[in-house]
Amino acid sequence: MRASVLTTLGVVVVALAVACGPAGTQRHDDAAANPQEIPQLVRPDGSYPTKPLEKDTIVVKVVQSGVSNLQDFDNVADGLKTNLENMVSMVERACSEGNHPDFILFNEFPLTGYSFGTRDEKLEFTITVPGPETERLGEIAQQCDTYIIFGSYARDGEWPGHILSINTVIDRKGTIAERFWKTRNVKRLHDDGEIPTTTVESVRDRYRERYGIEAEFPVLQTEFGNIAVSTVQLDPFVYAAFAMRGVEIMFRTATLFSTEDVKATARFHNFYSAMSNIVFPPESRGAPFGGNSLIVSPDAEVLADAPGNVEAIIEAEIPIADFRENRRIPRYPMEVVAPVYAQYQQESPLNHMDLPPEELPQTRAGMKELLDRVSRWLN
Repeated sequence: MRASVLTTLGVVVVALAVACGPAGTQRHDDAAANPQEIPQLVRPDGSYPTKPLEKDTIVVKVVQSGVSNLQDFDNVADGLKTNLENMVSMVERACSEGNHPDFILFNEFPLTGYSFGTRDEKLEFTITVPGPETERLGEIAQQCDTYIIFGSYARDGEWPGHILSINTVIDRKGTIAERFWKTRNVKRLHDDGEIPTTTVESVRDRYRERYGIEAEFPVLQTEFGNIAVSTVQLDPFVYAAFAMRGVEIMFRTATLFSTEDVKATARFHNFYSAMSNIVFPPESRGAPFGGNSLIVSPDAEVLADAPGNVEAIIEAEIPIADFRENRRIPRYPMEVVAPVYAQYQQESPLNHMDLPPEELPQTRAGMKELLDRVSRWLN
C-alpha cells in the first residue's frame, strides 16, 4: 500500500478510534446505561499511567526467523521441540551480540508455523498459554534478563473449539506478564474466504465478562516503558485506541504486512513501533512477502530494518525517558468528527463468533459464509 493512501486514511479516519469507532455507539450506550461499571480508560487531561523507568535509554531487538510448520512433522511434540529450541537459540544469540536487549520481539508463529486444514485439524497445531513452551522461554528470559514477546495460534479450555491468536509477553523474571488477544481480523480482502480465528471483536461481550473492559485494549506498564502487542494490520482505529490508553512502544507481529503501515501508524499515533515478520522458504510462494522487519520512531524514521527474506536480528536504542517527558496522548479531533462516526454502522456485528463449538466455521470459506449471513450491509 502506498504511503499517500495511508496518509489520507490516517488523516481522515485515524482521529476517532475507541469512543466513536465501529463499536462507538454501543460503548456510549454501555456507559449511559451503567456508568458505574465503566472504569476510566482514558484520562481527560491527556496524561496516562506509567511505572517509573529503570533507565533512560532501552534496547529493542527484533528477531526475523524462519519456522517449520507443525503439519510437516511426524508428530506435534517433535515440531514444537524443534521450533522452541530455534527460538531459544535466537534469544541466546540476541543476548550475546550487540547491545543487551530489554525487549526481544519474535513474529506471529515462531512455535507453530502456519498449517493448513479445517478448524478441527488446525486446533492440533496450537499451543496453550501458559504451557511447557512458555515455561522454557521463561527460563531463557530470566537468564538473559530480558522481555520476550511472540505470537502464536493458541487453544484455551475456556474457549472450546476456538483458535485464538495470542501475543504473549514474558518478563525478566520468566513469568507471563500479559497475553494480548488479537483485537479483530481484517475483512473483505479476498473473495474466496475470511480468517476464521477468534478475536476480541468476534466474542466481545463474553470476552468482556471474563476479562473486563480494560483488557480489550490492554497496556502493559513496564520499567522500560508502556507497551502493547498486536497482530492487527491496516487498521488505524485499533492503534488509535492503544495510543489513547498510553502506549509508548507498539510491538507488532506478522506473517504478511506493509512496511508503510508500520511507519504511518507510528507517526499518526506518536509512538515507537517494531514489527517482526516471518521468513519463508526461498522456494515458497510466500518468499516475496517474507522478512523486511523494522523498528521505527514516532516520526516514521526507520531506526533499523532487516535485509529481506533472510534470518536476521536487528536492534535499536529508544530514548524512552526523553520521549516520555511532558508527553501526552495524541490530540485527536474527537468532537469534530463525532457526528459522522456516531452514525457509522460496521458491517459485521460484535459477537459473531460467540457460537457453540460445533457451529464455528471450519474453513475460510465457511467463515465468509458466516460473515455474509450476519452482514448488516448485505442483508
